[in-house]
Amino acid sequence: MADLFWPGDDRAGDVLTDDALLAAMVAVEEAWLDALVGSGIAPVEAAKEDLWSLVGAHHADWLAAESEGGGNPAMALVALLRDGLAAGGHAEAARWLHRGLTSQDVVDTALMLGARAAVASLRASLRAQVALLAALVEEHRGTPMVARTLTQHAVPTTFGLKAAQWLTGVLDAYDDVAALVLPVQVGGAAGTMAATVELAGAQRNPVETATMLTLELATRLGLTASTPWHTSRATVTRLGDAATTCTDAWARIANDVLLLGRPEIGELAEGTGGGSSTMPHKANPVLSVLVRRAALTTPALAATLHLASAGQVDERADGAWHAEWATLRTLLRRAVVAGSQTTDLVAGLHVHRERMAATLHAAADDVRAEQRSMAALAGSAAGGDYLGASAAFLEAPLARAAGVLATHEETP
Repeated sequence: MADLFWPGDDRAGDVLTDDALLAAMVAVEEAWLDALVGSGIAPVEAAKEDLWSLVGAHHADWLAAESEGGGNPAMALVALLRDGLAAGGHAEAARWLHRGLTSQDVVDTALMLGARAAVASLRASLRAQVALLAALVEEHRGTPMVARTLTQHAVPTTFGLKAAQWLTGVLDAYDDVAALVLPVQVGGAAGTMAATVELAGAQRNPVETATMLTLELATRLGLTASTPWHTSRATVTRLGDAATTCTDAWARIANDVLLLGRPEIGELAEGTGGGSSTMPHKANPVLSVLVRRAALTTPALAATLHLASAGQVDERADGAWHAEWATLRTLLRRAVVAGSQTTDLVAGLHVHRERMAATLHAAADDVRAEQRSMAALAGSAAGGDYLGASAAFLEAPLARAAGVLATHEETP
């Protein structure tokens, strides 16, 4: 997916591209048809594997144009698949395709499939960062530097503690992403599954059969079974919030690199700086700039998802649901890109210990002012490094990091 307006977008690969969404919608239709046949609701003649073979390379563009008529891409896709099935001699499959579903079921479930790839990428990036940052904390436990508050020198600290703060943000983001649940959506026209229950009328317990179909669909797609959530959009807002928590944490790192990498400070530097089109001497901190860029845009996108959630009405929303799709795609792709860039940033980071020490030494009188006043109040002589409990504060994030890295991650 090319995007000249968002350098690095290719890092997100196929996450929620038009082609990926189309493939996901076809997968939903195929899995549901298989479930209908497997339950005995639809006849065995309705079975049809590989619905994807009915979709050509040109159909993504065709579907984008056709979707305007129905307001969403599922309606035109169903018509396309039914025509293809009928033309291929699969009349029963054409007759039973999509029965019991509504367009929102297909789009929402397909979005969850697309989001699954994004979530897997975010978790992989966060785990890589946890390992890198934990190593950075250990390496720089005792690397002294000046702490800065409100842009000014404050008191002594260590770079290990600063890196531990970065690590804490990444761990918090990991927890949020790991807690995400991606459910299927099967509600039918108004979230009652009335059509599916009606189709299962010959079964001993039609409601139980309908419920089991939802579980079967979830199992086939690798998602979580759920009751209908057509107008309860916490699933979507949680996705947006978790992705934004990630970019918040990554911007915390990027901001420090940008500030401490200024030539007049020179305490940090990116491993590979970008060049300038006119100034040969420059090594711009491009990764940090691009990570910060993402963090400046994702909160507004997450806010749009919350506005869409707040705008839900009746049993299917009139526009609020439609506002989610592109917003969620943009937010998740930007988060995936920023996650990859942050991993590269941390992996290649140069820490200039000698510059940190020199700055601390030059500011020694000022940054010890509080120490002298505290010692005077306590009636003792000022002495020592004045690092307080900073060494102890490293242990909690390091322990959390060890716990994350000890868990087994399934390959998506």
